Amino acid sequence: MIENARSLNIAASLILVAGIVYILGPLYLTLATASQSFEFMLRNGLAWYPGTALFSNMARVFAETHIPIQMVNSMLTAFSVAIFTCILSFLSAYAIVYFRIRWAGVAFALILATIMLPLDIRVITTYQVASNVFSPVNALLDVTGLNDLIANIFGAPVKLEWSVLNTHLGLVAPLVAHGTGTFLFRQFFLTLPKDLFKAARMDGAGPIRFLFDILLPLARTSFAALFVLTFLSGWTQYLWPLVAASTPDMQTAVVGLARLVPDADGAVPDFPMIMAATVIVSIIPLAMIALLQRYLVQGLVLTEK
Repeated sequence: MIENARSLNIAASLILVAGIVYILGPLYLTLATASQSFEFMLRNGLAWYPGTALFSNMARVFAETHIPIQMVNSMLTAFSVAIFTCILSFLSAYAIVYFRIRWAGVAFALILATIMLPLDIRVITTYQVASNVFSPVNALLDVTGLNDLIANIFGAPVKLEWSVLNTHLGLVAPLVAHGTGTFLFRQFFLTLPKDLFKAARMDGAGPIRFLFDILLPLARTSFAALFVLTFLSGWTQYLWPLVAASTPDMQTAVVGLARLVPDADGAVPDFPMIMAATVIVSIIPLAMIALLQRYLVQGLVLTEK
């Protein structure tokens, strides 16, 4: 007996349509608003149908805002975060899985702790360190009493200062320290045969050659998946770029979008231009997902064990 699932199919289709409308509805309103003029918005409010001012609003974004240079900053930040996170995560997972390290479990647990303590939670302490990278060294000199000895000999204590705020290094470095990539690569390495490393050594391949000639080609899909995820995370970061960059020329595009809203009381935001800027800023991450979607899915699937 074949069960009649017509009603179930209809219900599933309605749920699917509702989900599509829920996801694509805000995107449609964004495009419709970006294609209208500011005067139209003042007269009619929310735009429910497209207009003809999309390209003129985009031209205003490039001519009247800092969004172009901020997109360059976002590109540099997101790409640097992605590539350095992939390299650091790959090497740390390689060391944890394939080397006999006594405290490997403890090290991996500390790395996973960065997932439970994201940058948004430790933003104050991160800002303190970024304002003076040598502050831990200065504190160590004070605690150990070496600064008093140096002051007695040279007449003044040592106070090292190096601020990375409002620099690309300051934007990138705190975002790299995250354990998701290490976990991703570790799970993938555990799916490989356990004797692969021993077989490579019997064939004369040392740890470096095994890393580059065998392990890296096998992990290219995981590498690509992690690159996409960390690139998107770096591109959409808001809180840390907001506090780490103080000038418009160093801020990222996401922060720049928020800055387009006027701070003055009673001022009406230019929503068509803001939505046009949103469309421009969204092009690069959408293109990244479209180009590397296949590797993203494969990389996430192959890490399961």
